[in-house]
Amino acid sequence: MSTENTETVPVPPPATEAPAPQSEPQPAAEPAPEPVAAAAASEPVAASEPAPAVTEEAKESKPEEPKEKAKEEAKEEAKDEAKPAEAAAAAAPETVAPAAEKAATEEPQNPLTQKFTDAEWKAVKELRSKLPEIFSKAYPKSEIASVTLWGVPLSTEPNAKASVVLAKFLRARDLDVARAAEMLVSTLKWRDEFKIDEVMSEEFDQDVFGRLGKVYGKDKEGRPVIWNLYGAVKDMKAVFGDIQKFIRWRVQFMEESIKLLDFETVDQMVQIHDYEGVSMTQRDANQKAAAKEATTIFQEHYPEFLSRKFFINVPTLLTWIFWLFKPLISANTLAKMSVVGTGAKAIGAELSQVIDKKELPKRYGGEAEGFD
Repeated sequence: MSTENTETVPVPPPATEAPAPQSEPQPAAEPAPEPVAAAAASEPVAASEPAPAVTEEAKESKPEEPKEKAKEEAKEEAKDEAKPAEAAAAAAPETVAPAAEKAATEEPQNPLTQKFTDAEWKAVKELRSKLPEIFSKAYPKSEIASVTLWGVPLSTEPNAKASVVLAKFLRARDLDVARAAEMLVSTLKWRDEFKIDEVMSEEFDQDVFGRLGKVYGKDKEGRPVIWNLYGAVKDMKAVFGDIQKFIRWRVQFMEESIKLLDFETVDQMVQIHDYEGVSMTQRDANQKAAAKEATTIFQEHYPEFLSRKFFINVPTLLTWIFWLFKPLISANTLAKMSVVGTGAKAIGAELSQVIDKKELPKRYGGEAEGFD
């Protein structure tokens, strides 16, 4: 809406113009008594002599007629000039209405949604419209209008945090709404079958599992940093002897990490996998099976939660395997992954590009005390 519509041409108010002709003759009347007084002093004045004073007033009022006429003409011109402004003002509501309607239907925003592209917004709105159908497929025995996922309510009602969550599924499927809907259905079913609420209340041996994973520090963008310390526990049978128990712990650890995300300014985390003390040649069948199942779960049901992933203190064999399969990894995934060698100096040089040294433990080339 142009601001020109609010500008009007100044029109002289009638209330200040009307007294103008009356105020100017008044000073002219003051000299009149002087001739009368002089006449009284010299000779009697005839009764008809006051007339010249009136005549003087008339003479002085005549020149005002063109001026008064000019004012009237100026008034008319001002009125004519004001008509376009009045017409524009009358038309203003027609231009304001669409803007008001747009504001009323505008999507709720937060710092993360403000970064969405037009294509992402279009896909998010379409996926949101499909939520009743998605819920029906995920929970065929129940009529559900809203589902809470990672602390965020999902429904057909626009919500900025919900848009961020939906965008994760869409990005994981290249903004293909149908495939993203399938992924969301699968995730909701899996969480129900996995009994995620029960897993979150399960207690695990901290001497074993508590040493495997740590949450410590943030990156330069405020994302939490998750540390996976595979060599922290020497008794691998205690960790992988019960594969499903390990999977439940790993999922719980992931869910606890997600609680640190607000889905307003931060919706991803940095993961660091430390292989110090791990021998790739001594991996048994349970370790391989657990790793495979965990990888599948996170790929299928936790989309776009990783900002960066670092592999540090990596054995030479694993480094060769990574480079061997590098051509098979998508460019988007590859951009998030970094394989780092050993030693605090080399590790610190790499990690400090993403994590401030004040947030980085000394054992990894930083300045923080770190974790035990």
